[in-house]
Amino acid sequence: MTHTPDKTILVVGTYDTKDDELSYLAARIRAQGGGVLSMDVSVLGDPKSPCDISKHQVAEAADSSIQTAIDSGDENVAMQIMARGAAKLARNLHASGRIDGVIVLGGTMGTDLALDLCAALPLGVPKYVVSTVSFSTMLPPERIAADIQMILWAGGLYGLNSVCKSSLSQAAGAVLGAARAVEPPRRDRPLIGMTSFGKTILHYMVHLKPALEARGFEVAVFHATGMGGRAFESLASEGAFACVMDFATQEIVNHHMGSGISAGADRMTNAGLRGIPQIVAPACYDLVDLIAWQPIPQRLQGRPTHEHNRLLTSTVLTTEERREIATLYAAKLATATGPTAFILPRGGCNEWDRPEGPLHDAGGLAAFCDEMAIVIPTNTTLHQLDCHINDAGFTEKVLEIFDDWTARGIIKP
Repeated sequence: MTHTPDKTILVVGTYDTKDDELSYLAARIRAQGGGVLSMDVSVLGDPKSPCDISKHQVAEAADSSIQTAIDSGDENVAMQIMARGAAKLARNLHASGRIDGVIVLGGTMGTDLALDLCAALPLGVPKYVVSTVSFSTMLPPERIAADIQMILWAGGLYGLNSVCKSSLSQAAGAVLGAARAVEPPRRDRPLIGMTSFGKTILHYMVHLKPALEARGFEVAVFHATGMGGRAFESLASEGAFACVMDFATQEIVNHHMGSGISAGADRMTNAGLRGIPQIVAPACYDLVDLIAWQPIPQRLQGRPTHEHNRLLTSTVLTTEERREIATLYAAKLATATGPTAFILPRGGCNEWDRPEGPLHDAGGLAAFCDEMAIVIPTNTTLHQLDCHINDAGFTEKVLEIFDDWTARGIIKP
């Protein structure tokens, strides 16, 4: 009796150079009862056997052709043609119910394509990338899909061996298992996106989350340490939120100061550009997060620091740098097309910045607040509070704005 696969996985790669590895991966998925749809994103060569989706179909989906890719004489140009086509086809395949997940295999070229393909699929669709450069700093945060999964392809640059089979077999089980186990976002309640850090430095989400849920909303809190902010921006760009509460905006500081802990140049812009109502605050505006196991950059040495753990160290901004950040925040707020409120707690913006805290700088805080009040754009309502961001006064103001916007129909319950 023929077994009918319960889930179908799109297997993507350059079949002209990685046919054996991709075929092994597909065989492991089928051995577990899954189905496979193969997509060839090669340019120069051909697979040993025809794929379900040929390289010619991929190029045509990008309104181009394989011959155009070859004639470009540039592998980067050629692969971007294939990336556009692969992303479009994957999106259409999922929308038509033909695939339940995707797995892409590659080195730098295949991974470059994989990032575009995964970004084209909605949250909840299993997206696995088996790559020789998984987790590398070569991967820019702004190109990483909110729920992408990466597996390091050890020993997999050329040809099958027992080392790379270990990675590939685990990947086959992971993507098929994810397709069977995934619980996609429900969308039965309007979603609020909130940014924060752990409770040792910021507390507001502890009080706001249950209060907002009692009002009939779902709340997702994003850890603003680079990848969390990236996921937040990715969903904001899709219009996933009924409202955003972007309170932990430190990733903007990190990016501006050249830290590797970045969520990309578009941080704190996507919700505004989509017209999503947004309440913004400057939690941890005064800190630069640094990768703890790397040397502190010369320009940031000699400042007060906090070693959070062996992964993360934070150091403080100078007074002049704080004024720069106020101007940067204002420029980002000015791009918003929807209702925007900015709450400015003049008593401090993280637990370490209280008067008794180890990173307190009264002069720097005052300079930031004064500058923020000057540069706030005309499309943004400024709310100045004589309290700390972790005080009850802050959460009360957030709920006051939220309830007013809900009553006026700005936020849809």
